[in-house]
Amino acid sequence: MELLQVQKLCKVYGTGETAVKALQNVSFSMNRGEFAAVVGESGSGKSTLLNCIGALDTPTSGSIRLDGTDLFDMKENQRTLFRRRNIGFIFQAFHLIEELDVEQNMIFPLLLDHQKPKRERVEELLELLGLKDRRHHLPGQLSGGQQQRVAIGRAMITRPMLVLADEPTGNLDSKSSQDVMDLLLKASRHYQQTVLMITHNMQLTSSVDRVFRVRDGKFKDLGGTQA
Repeated sequence: MELLQVQKLCKVYGTGETAVKALQNVSFSMNRGEFAAVVGESGSGKSTLLNCIGALDTPTSGSIRLDGTDLFDMKENQRTLFRRRNIGFIFQAFHLIEELDVEQNMIFPLLLDHQKPKRERVEELLELLGLKDRRHHLPGQLSGGQQQRVAIGRAMITRPMLVLADEPTGNLDSKSSQDVMDLLLKASRHYQQTVLMITHNMQLTSSVDRVFRVRDGKFKDLGGTQA
């Protein structure tokens, strides 16, 4: 069943001769539980695409629907609440709160939404990500790979419909990158969550369901990983 529908998405920065077409008529859909990767060179439009899908940026034209809801056919405060409850974000920079420990960082999105964390859900996620023995460590006491695991947990804790990962291994060495990728895939499969990930590392796309490519703002579906 389709969860995400992107139709004729365009994003233009500037006007006239200096206008930059960051996205040009991008259309695709993703099913529930699907894990897809977007590849492309720096400046190709990958991050713009992710920012528009995550409602962090406003497209020039086109539509984005998540579970039938048009993200840009609602007021800003409604969109902010919808995003907080239905979209999880994982960034290249971990964006952890230095004063909070692992568990506190993970449950922060729930507290922000005035929800009480379910203890069994927190314990399950800590176990899945191999962070049980680090639950009371501060970010500064963790390796880069461990910090990114916390960021994955923070994105997954609300059980969002869609998780967007922007170069989640970009600040990690090759071994830590593969470890984080394996854990992200494991968490995605375990919770049947839809994940759209940006990466410049084609080696990390070997286990995903589909690969997309963005080049000069133009989008192409490369199909399954065997394509």
